[in-house]
Amino acid sequence: MQGENLTYWLTGALAIALVIAAFTDIRRRQIDNWLNAGIALAAPLFWWASGLDLIGAAMQLGVALVAFLILAGLFAMRMMGGGDVKLLTALALWLPLQPYLKLLVIMALVGGIVTIVFGSWHIMRRETDKLKVP
Repeated sequence: MQGENLTYWLTGALAIALVIAAFTDIRRRQIDNWLNAGIALAAPLFWWASGLDLIGAAMQLGVALVAFLILAGLFAMRMMGGGDVKLLTALALWLPLQPYLKLLVIMALVGGIVTIVFGSWHIMRRETDKLKVP
C-alpha cells in the first residue's frame, strides 16, 4: 500500500459524501452533481493510495461504464433518478465488482420494501391518488 493513511482519509471522505448524498436526497429528492463529480474524481487517488495497478484501474473503469449504461437505461425507462445513476456510477469506481453487485442487490431489496411500505401506507389511508414512492 502506497498510502495507508491516505486510503483511510479517502474512505472517510467517501463515507461523509454518501451521508450528505443521503440527506440531500431525502430532503430535496436530488443528489448534487458537484458531489457525484467529487466522488468520481477522487477514485483515481484512492486507486493509487491502495496500490491498484493499471489493469485493476481499467477494470474499475469498465465496471463503471457497464453500470452507467445499464443504469442510464433504467433512467430512460423512468425507473431510476438521474442523481442515483450518477452516484452509483461514481461508486462503481471505488468498489470492486463483488461488493458493488452486493450493494446493488441490497439497494434493490430495500427499495422494494420501501415501495411496499409506502404503497401500503397510501392505500390504508385511501390516498391512492397520492401514490408517490421515492
